Amino acid sequence: MAGTRTHPGGMRHPVNRAMVEEAPLGARIADRVTGFMGSWKFIIVQTVIVVIWIGGNIWLLFHFDPYPFILLNLAFSTQAAYAAPLILLAGNRQALRDRMTLEHAASEADIEEKQNVELLEGNKALSQGNQEILKQVEALEQRILDLEKNILARLGNGNAPSA
Repeated sequence: MAGTRTHPGGMRHPVNRAMVEEAPLGARIADRVTGFMGSWKFIIVQTVIVVIWIGGNIWLLFHFDPYPFILLNLAFSTQAAYAAPLILLAGNRQALRDRMTLEHAASEADIEEKQNVELLEGNKALSQGNQEILKQVEALEQRILDLEKNILARLGNGNAPSA
């Protein structure tokens, strides 16, 4: 059905699975009928039928609904009587689909937020570990500088070690 999306790997989005594949027969029929009624194909087909209906009755090619086309009016009224509840049903299903999509997106965002918090905590722990290593490196550098000063001081005093 048009409008359904698939996730990478070919799996359908959970909302589409619930709203399309697992939908009751009546809901699927309502979706298809309103989908057709909201299309250019329907407008063109209905326009052609109305033109043939009126033209045939005016030029007496057939004479089952003479002017003022009461039967055509009845057909339009019947169509409207069925279309309105179907449109409302499809609109309600679309609102439900939108709500389910938002709820799914919100739950996915919550999962991502938790993962981000875990990553930030891991980065914080790594940063603290790096700071400890940096302190140890600085302490080693200081020891090396102190040793260098001692060595230079001994060399400067003539206390050079003999080779």
